[in-house]
Amino acid sequence: MRVKLFFNILLLITILGLTTMACSLSTSTGPPRNAALVEVVANTSLTPWLQGAIEDFNKAKTKTAAGKPVFVSLNPVESGQAVADMTTGAYLPALWIPDSEVWANVLAERGQTSFQGNCVSVAESPLVIAMWRPIAESLGWPGRSLGWLDIGGLAADPSAWAYYSGGQFGPTLRMGHTHPGLSGTGTSTLLAIVQAAESKSDAVTVEDIQQPIVQASVGAFEGTVSWFSTSTDHLGQTMRERGIGYLGAAVMYESTVIRYGGGDPDIVPIYPFEGTFVATHPACVNGAASAETQEAATLFRDYLLGQEAQQLAVANGLRPVNDSVTTGAPLDAAYGVDLSQPEVVFSPPTVDTIYAVQDLWQAARKDVNLVMILDVSGSMDGNKIRNMRQAAIQFVEQMGDDDFITIVPFSSQPLVLIHHEQVGPARQNVVRTIESMEAGGDTALYDAIGLGANSIANSTSSQTSNAMVVLTDGLDNNSFQYTFDRYLIEIATANDTTVFTIAYGDDADQEVLAELASQANGNFYPGNEANIAAIYQEMSAAFGGSVGIGR
Repeated sequence: MRVKLFFNILLLITILGLTTMACSLSTSTGPPRNAALVEVVANTSLTPWLQGAIEDFNKAKTKTAAGKPVFVSLNPVESGQAVADMTTGAYLPALWIPDSEVWANVLAERGQTSFQGNCVSVAESPLVIAMWRPIAESLGWPGRSLGWLDIGGLAADPSAWAYYSGGQFGPTLRMGHTHPGLSGTGTSTLLAIVQAAESKSDAVTVEDIQQPIVQASVGAFEGTVSWFSTSTDHLGQTMRERGIGYLGAAVMYESTVIRYGGGDPDIVPIYPFEGTFVATHPACVNGAASAETQEAATLFRDYLLGQEAQQLAVANGLRPVNDSVTTGAPLDAAYGVDLSQPEVVFSPPTVDTIYAVQDLWQAARKDVNLVMILDVSGSMDGNKIRNMRQAAIQFVEQMGDDDFITIVPFSSQPLVLIHHEQVGPARQNVVRTIESMEAGGDTALYDAIGLGANSIANSTSSQTSNAMVVLTDGLDNNSFQYTFDRYLIEIATANDTTVFTIAYGDDADQEVLAELASQANGNFYPGNEANIAAIYQEMSAAFGGSVGIGR
């Protein structure tokens, strides 16, 4: 009897202990009961700072006037993407921190006015040209000032690039910036080139953007951009990880350069002598939210402006807006930072110029000559091929009218169904072709890649950039003309072709696909039925597809 009683008591203690532990874990990682919840949507360059600030704020258990604890969460989204999302009602956060207040005006122009009128800057960072230190020094930096038009000219002129760089960093200067339909830095890059071409510091107008010299300058700059990133943070991370051979220079915020610039060699911020934009990062309270939510959002914003959070901003490479906060590392010369720069700050753009420069970019960016290689072997049957067809169709719908596309499905052997058609006139035919694809047969992956490479070789032009997308869910088991060797890689990467590969499921040859993408300055994506649409969306952005904002 005593033994039974002992075990009953022990069981009760164990249950109570586990319950207490569970409660402790839930309150430490999630919102307290009856909390006033504040969702913060902010551009990705602020993520390191805001993650730390939110953690500290939540630990402090700040309460509203009614005594409710405030709990903050973060959703990092680029400004253009956030506008597109909020226009469709995907979310309406309590607090939105875009790059600039003009994005609240863009959202208002689309009918959502909740974030106008209650915005306060919480940190600043200038837009700079991030460049590997050896490249910058070969161009005369820091003794020689460099500008937007200088960099664009060097990237557009291989002979000038070879002269100044000494030929030690490749045949061309590979540039990158974010997609202007998704990201504030991408839009600001285009507008900065316009400002430089017009020699203006005041905000440019739609009429300025339409000037021939402006269109020529933007066209020259954009003709050299090898990749458009979906976000500022991803751009900085990719530049660091892929190295000097992948991107020689890219446009991002000073804070992003600081975050990813350390290493050997390091990446330094170039402050263009013509001037630049400065992101003011306004924290805008949602005026349509409940009074309690607005109060909670304001409490968090006030915290961001305080001494503790502003010092944390400095530690993450952001310039403080609180004058009582002293600056130091990493905002110093060791990171290439010059706080006296920029000497010229461009005035913020208007909503009309935001849209006008989007239109200019679509016309100015280099058209894509794309070969889409799609696995339709028997293992693709069912949901796999249905989801692949849907994602591929969405991708085609986002391509520019002047882009070119070749469709190569493969099973036991590859077959060219559409060869080098201009997308605009052929778009519906391309869509119908993809819709008609059915699964069956073996997997001649290597022969399909070889056929795609030959298609590019026969259609390449100095007016287009070449790209190949390869999707497969299995191993090659039926190729007769090619094997995966140095020769196949050479012909696939010839004509400066960028190759993106997708391993659709766990049975694909990820090693082969990753190697091919790496050799061709592309990206490798492990895919499945759940994320295949998102992968094609990211590739669409990389090619300059019509995503995010724009009319």
